[in-house]
Amino acid sequence: MTPTLLRHLACLAPAICAAVLTGCAVGPDFKPPQPEVPAAWTVPIASAAGLNDATLARWWTAFNDPTLTSLVERAATSNLDLKLAESRIRQARASRGVAVSSFGPTVDASGSFRRGQAGSNSPTSNQYQTGFDAGWEIDLFGGTRRSVEAADADLEGAVERQRDVLVTLTAEVARNYIELRSFQQQLAIAQRNLAVQQRSLELARRRFQGGLVSRLDVADANAQVAMTTAQVPLLESSARQAIYGLSVLLGQEPAALIEELSLTATIPAAPPEVPAGIPSDLLRRRPDIRAAETDIHAATARIGVATADLYPKITLSGSLGWQSSDTPNLFTPASRVWSLGSSISWPVFQSGRIRSGIEAQKALEEQAFITYRRTILSALQEVENALIASAKEQERRTALVTALAENQKAVDLATRLYSEGQTDFLNVLDAQRSLFSSEDALVQSTRTVSTNLVALYKALGGGWGVK
Repeated sequence: MTPTLLRHLACLAPAICAAVLTGCAVGPDFKPPQPEVPAAWTVPIASAAGLNDATLARWWTAFNDPTLTSLVERAATSNLDLKLAESRIRQARASRGVAVSSFGPTVDASGSFRRGQAGSNSPTSNQYQTGFDAGWEIDLFGGTRRSVEAADADLEGAVERQRDVLVTLTAEVARNYIELRSFQQQLAIAQRNLAVQQRSLELARRRFQGGLVSRLDVADANAQVAMTTAQVPLLESSARQAIYGLSVLLGQEPAALIEELSLTATIPAAPPEVPAGIPSDLLRRRPDIRAAETDIHAATARIGVATADLYPKITLSGSLGWQSSDTPNLFTPASRVWSLGSSISWPVFQSGRIRSGIEAQKALEEQAFITYRRTILSALQEVENALIASAKEQERRTALVTALAENQKAVDLATRLYSEGQTDFLNVLDAQRSLFSSEDALVQSTRTVSTNLVALYKALGGGWGVK
């Protein structure tokens, strides 16, 4: 590079820096929204002091089930939806790098060779040329800065959406696991009741053979056994499908966890108290709300990108090269050529294209605000639904425990009275049906209590801190 070119660049540098530093970024500045939320939940379960980020980050440990904890932690490292979200973060980070690159100059290297003749009487000549061309668009009105700001918001949004996938994933693993244990418990109940009903069938047969009752008692007992037997394949199928679902959530083939999870175990019990915090906590705890806020930020910044097109664009350009008719003299001082200059372009008439683009970006910002508000309302509804469901299901479960105890007494009494000939077999069947129904209902209620708790923790934004 020649001393003359260096002197020109040294003279232009202060002007360039002053233009960039004093240049304004057109378009509106982003201001975080301040939505109104209720001061408290309509169905508070526990005080806000019982809920903190550490509790929410690993909420599944409250169930005290090592298998559940293991499944959640494995899913957090191998789930395919999560890997897809992580890939989108890398994509957003690379896109930000593209936006940042616009701040710097561009330099292109080129080279060419020509061989030609000016006329039939002119000698044939060669022309060798090589060099560098540089250009730098000064971000005088902040279009590039707004573009980088939008890319930063997009990257932050990708991170929040990955966290939202993790929140959904942990809840899905827990829900599938609880359903699996529920099906296994229902299957065990059906098998126990089937054994009881088969003993009742044998009792009816003996009394029929002894001439104490009619064949109707045997037929009723057979029908009861057949109905209970019919429940077993459905429950076995549901349990196996739950295992398949868990395997896929862990990024494995459906049959991968059959050996590990086929052994019957109890339903993970929900803790007696469920801290819910306060509604305003959702704004910082739920990744989907924070992601919606980053969408507003990105849309606001892109209004500035579109607005910058209304203003002049100043570009500095320069070139340094060598040209010669033969290669030995190509890189000599006499063959050196250089240029330094600047240009300005200003869209004078675009038939409304630029202003229409600005209006389009403003509409996208408005849509982002609406989506943000809708996301908050949905989050509030999810928490309220989970709270009321948890409270009422606990009441229902308490009543079912009482009903089960009374139905067990009724079965014992009806069986004894029937064997003594003091009641008919219909009372035994009714008592057994009621017992089977109440046992099954209690298992389903226990499952619902636990899944309601999972839904509550998900609604509160728990689980994204597992990694």
